[in-house]
Order: sequence, then structure tokens, then C-alpha cells
Amino acid sequence: MTSTHVLTLSCPDRPGLVYAVTRWIHEAGGNILDSQQYTEQPADDGSGEFFLRLHVDFGADAQTGDLADGFGPVAAQLDMQFRLVEAERPARTLVMVSKEGHCLNDLLYRQSSGTLNIEVPAIVSNHRDLERLADAYDVPFHHLPVTRETKADVEAQVLHLVEELGVDLVVLARYMQILSDDLCRSLAGRAINIHHSFLPSFKGARPYHQAHARGVKLIGATAHYVTADLDEGPIIEQGVQRVDHRMAPADLARVGRDVEAQTLSRAVRLHAESRVLMNGPRTVVFA
Repeated sequence: MTSTHVLTLSCPDRPGLVYAVTRWIHEAGGNILDSQQYTEQPADDGSGEFFLRLHVDFGADAQTGDLADGFGPVAAQLDMQFRLVEAERPARTLVMVSKEGHCLNDLLYRQSSGTLNIEVPAIVSNHRDLERLADAYDVPFHHLPVTRETKADVEAQVLHLVEELGVDLVVLARYMQILSDDLCRSLAGRAINIHHSFLPSFKGARPYHQAHARGVKLIGATAHYVTADLDEGPIIEQGVQRVDHRMAPADLARVGRDVEAQTLSRAVRLHAESRVLMNGPRTVVFA
């Protein structure tokens, strides 16, 4: 398989940015396969931000570390934050779950069928309900029960797994535990959560019953990066499905599970393909 690379970057906008980057790619022997860029409208102080994603073929013998070192001086001169990764390499993804398996099952199926470029080296759960599902896909299952007394130890074990297994991404696939601020900071920009888009309108328990009582007409889900601000991280992807008055709370929950699974898998794909760039509390998504 041909090895290609994806270069993503952001920096203050100024003339000549594309020229500087593409000139370096040409000098490094690269061929641009795909290019996407976006310039944010200037703020009141006249500054704007520039975002770029390039898919480049540097040749079969190209080494990611050498390429990153080579681009470093260009990035430093233009105040660029950049990331260079091998496009074909699967994102090593640690999945955390509780009792509901719809999102986990969807991710594992898409991985096994080759439609999602991730590799799941481990599953972490505070319950054993989904252990058989993990076994069916031959993925190691780590049962780490969480109590007030064990929470810090469990989070330390999660971080140990992230380091030991070389994890690129952590996915909270209906993991019904609130992560500590310290863990959120440790996983900043590489942890994705999924929740129903009723938040903040329908907080707490039984959101679909609350939605039914209010006669909602749309069921939604939001995938976002995890931050210390609960369910308020930068949004990656959202999905909706129309519903009507004939549906009971159980019907709304069924529709919601489908939307959650699909929305989460799309967000994971976008992240795994380096299509999401952070823009403060928001994201730029090159779909």
C-alpha cells in the first residue's frame, strides 16, 4: 500500500502562506493529492486565522519524523501550529462504555468491515454488560468499576492504558461517568464524547421521557471533544431525525440510539482522517 501523509495547520492569516507551504512540499519531493483551506473572517482587531489540510504523496520511502523536522523551520517562521501524520495508519482508539452498546457495536463493526480507519486495542467499562460484545470482536476488555473512592485510581489506569497502548484517540461511547478536570486536560483534543442534543433543554435522567412530554419533533445527537466544561466541548458533528406525536418514549429512545451511533462514527472518522482543526471553542471541519 502506498504511504501518503496528511498535513494540517493553522496560523494567523497573512499573504503568502499557501505559497510557502506548497513550495516546501515541492522542494521535499511531494505531490499534493488534495487541498482544503479556510480563512476565518478577521476579528475587530483585524486579525484572522488561516486553516489548511493537505493530502500529500512524498514517495514510498518518506519518513514522517524527517518530514516534520523539515517543515519545522517553515512553521516556526510563520507562527504555524501543524500536525503531520501518515494517512493510511489507523488511529489507535480506546473506547470507554457503560451498559449501552449501540455506539460501541457500530464502531467495532465499522472497524472490522474496513469502513472506519481505526484500530481498537482495548475497551474500558465500569460494568461487565458489554464484555461478550468485546469478546466477539476479539478486543481486550478492561472492567474498571468506578466509585467515589476508586475514581482517581481508575482514571490513572486509563491514562496508563493510553500510554502503554500508544492510543491516539479516546472515545466515550455512552460512558456514563464524568471525567475529572485533570483527565480532561490530559486528553485535550484527543477524546470524543456523544450525547443527545436535547442538552441543555433536557438535562438529567430520562431525557426521552422529558422530550416526549414536551412533544419534540426532532431527535438529535452531538459529538464533541471532551473538556472540563461538561458537554460543552468543541462540536465535531451533529445529526437529527424527525419524529412525531405517534412515538412513545421508547420509540424516541430507539431513534436516538441510531442517531447517536451514526453521529459518533462520523465524528471518529473525521478525527481519524485529520479533518478536524481546533479553532478556540469551535472547530473547522474539512469534510
